[in-house]
Amino acid sequence: MRIPECGEGQTRIGVAIPVPDPFAAELQQARDSFGDPLAFLIEPHITLLGPTVVDLDRMEQACAHLTRVAGLATPFRVQLRGSASFRPVSPVVFVQVVRGIAECERLEQAVRSGLFKQDLRFNYHPHVTVAHDVPERNLDAAFDAMADYDAQFDVTHLDLYEHGDDGTWRTREEFPLGR
Repeated sequence: MRIPECGEGQTRIGVAIPVPDPFAAELQQARDSFGDPLAFLIEPHITLLGPTVVDLDRMEQACAHLTRVAGLATPFRVQLRGSASFRPVSPVVFVQVVRGIAECERLEQAVRSGLFKQDLRFNYHPHVTVAHDVPERNLDAAFDAMADYDAQFDVTHLDLYEHGDDGTWRTREEFPLGR
């Protein structure tokens, strides 16, 4: 994961759909079992806005933007099923989003507008990472182990995460969908 440098008066944020328990705990344990050092530094999620630096004096504006975006969206169902990989481009194995893709794409586009307008290195592809930057054998093990994974949950909010000095991503605020 590329983490941008953060200067004085700034913070690192991300916006995502959190995966709820019991699935979050299952996916976190799986990620840990594949030797991923980030397993307990960020909870399982579907990214809408990757690591982004924001001036602290613009956080109120950022939250207002997320309130508007979330308010215009309606709750929806996500299904996670099976494994896939971004290899050889990126050393990542993930669980696929097979239901709720269009809704995730619309949310991502809406979040990544205005204050958060930015170009992406790769096309947006909603997913839940289970192994990243680990040895090939661990990526292979993750791919095989998660091949039959299946979970469904309702998305009712998106979360604004903040990256702490300890490397942990923590929810700073939740934004309910459809308000």
